[in-house]
Amino acid sequence: METVHVKIADMAVIKNAGVLVTFGLGSCVGVALYDQQSKIGGLAHILLNDSSKFNRPSSNSVNPAKFADTAVPHLIEQMIAAGAKKNNIRARLAGGASLFNFQNDSGNVGKKNIEAVRSVLKQESIKIDSEEVGGSCGRTMRFFVDTGKVTITTVGKGAMKK
Repeated sequence: METVHVKIADMAVIKNAGVLVTFGLGSCVGVALYDQQSKIGGLAHILLNDSSKFNRPSSNSVNPAKFADTAVPHLIEQMIAAGAKKNNIRARLAGGASLFNFQNDSGNVGKKNIEAVRSVLKQESIKIDSEEVGGSCGRTMRFFVDTGKVTITTVGKGAMKK
């Protein structure tokens, strides 16, 4: 079975069988999207919430997987191009932890990432089936595309199936 590693600010789509896995979900959010009927799955490892807050010299230099507002729509487009139907796609989320406690923190990055991902999924009319978000522990997310199952391993807590 093929295993595809999704790195930080990265995404991947596979069909029928294989595992999409992302490690090191701290304040980042992992978004697993799945069309059960076509057995097409996608996974994004989102680093930040909003691309508009960053100066971009040209649109060619933007990594759509880096930000919630660009990653989710781009992942949906990739899944549709692979044969998924948008109205069949469902979501599972992991990550968005608060790993550090800074006095000068301009806001909890993990919480902002969770809120941004939820907002974009709502705009895209994608229902969230499950979440393992927040807290203060890092996570690993494994998405088994043949079954649609997601396993989340939380540092110090072990694995949970969603």
